Amino acid sequence: MSSREFLRAKAEGRKLSMVTCYDYTFARLLSKSPVDGILVGDSAAMVMHGHPSTLSAGVELMRLHTEAVVRGAAGKFVVADMPFLSFRKGPTAALETASVLMTAGAHAVKLEGLDGHEDVIQRMVQSGVPVMGHLGLQPQSVHSYGGFRVQGRSDDSAREIARQAAALEELGAFAIVLECVPATLAEEITAALRIPTIGIGAGVGCDGQILVLQDLLGMNVDFHPKFARPFFDGAQGVLDALTRFDEAVKAETFPAIEESYS
Repeated sequence: MSSREFLRAKAEGRKLSMVTCYDYTFARLLSKSPVDGILVGDSAAMVMHGHPSTLSAGVELMRLHTEAVVRGAAGKFVVADMPFLSFRKGPTAALETASVLMTAGAHAVKLEGLDGHEDVIQRMVQSGVPVMGHLGLQPQSVHSYGGFRVQGRSDDSAREIARQAAALEELGAFAIVLECVPATLAEEITAALRIPTIGIGAGVGCDGQILVLQDLLGMNVDFHPKFARPFFDGAQGVLDALTRFDEAVKAETFPAIEESYS
């Protein structure tokens, strides 16, 4: 898979699947799966480090997670998130951050929003950096929204998201993530664009879907967003395994002779 193949999938009507991943172990499993692409998301700050938002994911944290995923994800298309404000300091600073992430092994970068950094997107694309856009709910703007809220419900907001999507395509983005927008709006935007849309909380009408791996595996016992369907009861599976380990240790059935050295 590549950025060009994302465009080909859209033209051929093939749906795209992506998963957000942050570490080597899970990336190795994803490399053996049919999933089309991996996003190393700045949500690592929340999922892996316990922060309340994505704002704590700096360039160095994103570099470390990107390198780990790339080492495990042989043959997979990997997109890395541009951290908070890293693309708001002008083209030179943005290209330096993109260079760090691409040198770490990412095949493309993703950045949120449009207004105020159109020149950055254009310069990055012209410099050979594949860019994925991100519209709708933009987690890096959580404080502006007053929380994680669905976007595009009003007519004005819907028109603005559609305008930005068209502009991202014009600037050369190869795909756009649409997060937490009404399904009808996502479907309209998808139909209007030549580049694929990847939905998360945006309905089935997008060209593809993305979920955080921990949500997909049902690993979060206290966090259940409406859009995140668990395809596995991972949390209970892990707890069951820990219980069996504890019981085996205390019953002295682990380690067995064949698990010990002479």
